[in-house]
Amino acid sequence: MAHGAEPGPTPSRDAPAAEPGPTPHLDVPTGTDPFADLDPTSRADALAVASHLAGVGRLGVAFSGGVGSAVLLAVALRALGPDAVVALLAVSPSLASDEHELARAVASRLDARLVEFETHETDLPAYRVNGADRCYHCKNTLFTTIDDRLAADLALDAVAYGENADDAVAPDRPGSRAATEHRVLRPLAAAGITKARVRALARALDLQVADKPAAPCLASRIPHGQEVTPEKLAQIEASEHALRILGFTGSRVRHHGDMARIEVPVTELARFADDTTREEALRAIRATGFRHVTVDLAGLQSGAFTLSVLRRG
Repeated sequence: MAHGAEPGPTPSRDAPAAEPGPTPHLDVPTGTDPFADLDPTSRADALAVASHLAGVGRLGVAFSGGVGSAVLLAVALRALGPDAVVALLAVSPSLASDEHELARAVASRLDARLVEFETHETDLPAYRVNGADRCYHCKNTLFTTIDDRLAADLALDAVAYGENADDAVAPDRPGSRAATEHRVLRPLAAAGITKARVRALARALDLQVADKPAAPCLASRIPHGQEVTPEKLAQIEASEHALRILGFTGSRVRHHGDMARIEVPVTELARFADDTTREEALRAIRATGFRHVTVDLAGLQSGAFTLSVLRRG
């Protein structure tokens, strides 16, 4: 449930979500430019993003601690002021505890108000069945919870999330449909900010997640058509945590029943040739309940399950 919600009038959220197009003008009075400390390219990008927040009185940012939502939060805090922005962090079994703690740390460093709330997508049959549209049901649950439980209490005029311009044209982003249905703003995409420019802006804003590998939710490790359960998610989380302890970056543990398939960056595959590393990884992952543990020689493959389904369709 939400922590520290402030009662307020029911907000108006009749405007549709921002779509890529001409950048609205944002008046920045001389001497009050909130991005004056940034290099010219980063300043231009930040102003472009901020322009898509013009007219918003109080904004909720759907916040995960990833680089996209962190950049959006940082820009919004500067553009609208800290009293006009709330970071909204959804907590569920699909959020790894390490990611949860990192999100808290990012919000704290930005001095942003953080409201945590539970979502219960794993209770939904449409989510658990794990079709290619699983992300739609997850995001729909997120935005419905914000609309029904938080928006009025927090007096939000609008909600925004960190979709970028590359995400906007990707074929494996069913969650964006939920954002459209709930009239959620997507200022990064609307300003044409690509993944590379998001990371460059994160560095300019000195965000600790600027170079953090993408971290999709834990449910993305389960092949479509195989049920998502809290038990499987906990098994995946514990296995990936063990790999992080061993120093692997951006690893994935794919859940194939009693077999775990490890994906790590190609540059780190050779580490499994070390007997100590291999044995420690094997022991830790078997301890979570897997009987068999394999390493995928293709390396890390983002979005592989969803993309393979879409190609077949």
